Amino acid sequence: MYTIIYDFGTSSVKTCLFKIDSEIKLVTSSRADYNLYISDNGAAEQDTEEWWNAICSSTKDLFKSSDVKPEQIEGLAFCSQMQGCVFVDENGKALRAPMNYLDQRAIKEYEDCMGRGIVKISGCSLYKILRNLKVNHAASLSPKDPVWKYKWVENNEPDVFNRLYKWLDVGDYLLARSTGKIVRTADTAFATFLYDTRKGKEGWNKGLLKMYKVNDEHMPEIVNSTDLVGGLTKKAAEELGLVEGTKVFGGGGDTTFVNIGAGCTTPGDTHIYIGTSGWVSTFMDYQTCDVSANMTGVLSAKQGYFNYYAELETAGKCIDWALEHIALDEIDIYSGKTKKTDSDGNVIDVFDYLEGEIAKVSPGANGVIFTPWLHGNRCPFEDSKAGGMFFNISLKNDKKDLLRATLEGICYHYRWMLECSMKKTKTSDPIRFVGGGSLSHMLCQMLADVTGRTIETVDNPREVGAAGTAIMVAAGVKNVDMLELSKKLVKVNHAYVPNAENKEIYDKNYNVFKQLYKTNKTSYHRINNYRS
Repeated sequence: MYTIIYDFGTSSVKTCLFKIDSEIKLVTSSRADYNLYISDNGAAEQDTEEWWNAICSSTKDLFKSSDVKPEQIEGLAFCSQMQGCVFVDENGKALRAPMNYLDQRAIKEYEDCMGRGIVKISGCSLYKILRNLKVNHAASLSPKDPVWKYKWVENNEPDVFNRLYKWLDVGDYLLARSTGKIVRTADTAFATFLYDTRKGKEGWNKGLLKMYKVNDEHMPEIVNSTDLVGGLTKKAAEELGLVEGTKVFGGGGDTTFVNIGAGCTTPGDTHIYIGTSGWVSTFMDYQTCDVSANMTGVLSAKQGYFNYYAELETAGKCIDWALEHIALDEIDIYSGKTKKTDSDGNVIDVFDYLEGEIAKVSPGANGVIFTPWLHGNRCPFEDSKAGGMFFNISLKNDKKDLLRATLEGICYHYRWMLECSMKKTKTSDPIRFVGGGSLSHMLCQMLADVTGRTIETVDNPREVGAAGTAIMVAAGVKNVDMLELSKKLVKVNHAYVPNAENKEIYDKNYNVFKQLYKTNKTSYHRINNYRS
């Protein structure tokens, strides 16, 4: 069977055509970009028409690069960025620009609500935190969380708020535009932290809606990620170049399906993801949380299962930043280039070239430590004022040291989140490493050395979320168990064993790394409060 999956990220959609029989095969894919509009006041917005145009153009490109016909597509779904806010009218039309998960304008709304109360923990009302924890093992403890975006619009854009029919996430909006059905998948509903995860009580929690003063009429019907929502409307099919009535499944968020695409579908299986952001996640058949580390079990694609999840806001984004701003003339690469020619005239990839240069630097980056908090941080501490740094630079260091330190810093943070995970659940060894960064053999080995775990990789790691979503669609069409199908289809292609020789230097630097936030927290707030 053939299925189309829309892997809908922060700045682009990768539209993937999969063939699934005895194995899962990526037939072809097409990428299209859209903008992320960042403003000095903390706004991070996008454009629904840019989204839809990107989806339409990339879908049509699939059929130009393959022999597959639109009528052969048996189902499709969206695997999308999460914790965005799209406010729509009765026809599913957006009333304002969608607010991206990075939007942090709602600091006042967050502080006005969570800062009240006689008894507090980390500056937040203990009463409200405990009510949330009882209902869903989570709480809205960041100004970036969706409920504060909702409250910001209520307080600052009353005209929009008064016309609001339903409050959706990104993938839910795309579902509505495709099928005409205005619904929310359970995983994106949970991401509002207004959803009740207790067995037999799943759904919007009226007590939490009342506590945060959210209008329950704005909350859509909830469906499961595995549900068949409907068929493509005639209009959507014509614009996409597909067949009217093609089955559209619920789908959901990017974090929801990565474990399925990674083959981590037995409770206790752990994976690490690196894309623009990054995370450590362990598949579980129960839910738990750690408020002190800002970690919780988020809903899985299959009802009754959870992904115990810790997020690093900027992971691969740190590598992108380092390539753009550090990899300059010292090692013969200039900012803005995407290709380099070797001595024989052959074109080589910039990162492939840099791997060779970075490999010349000894583990520990000659004493330099990098903190990967370029847009604040979420786990194991929540602080939008935190920033990145290169610690302990001396005259002996060069740019190659800084580049290696960037990669090591990302790995240190993954280890930190992994160790925090172990306080609440047993994590696996080996660990699956997926996302675009896992294509780097050097980074895979570095992660193994820093964490002390065997690291496994799989085919098509860039499309792992899309692959997991494709497995879900195939399971729905074929009426088989999604978790079992994942185990059957996803195979390991390489394993990296920790090098004991590097343990001492990595352990030493890691212990320093963990202290850098605590030591500099006051300074971060002093300088960044002044800047804002």
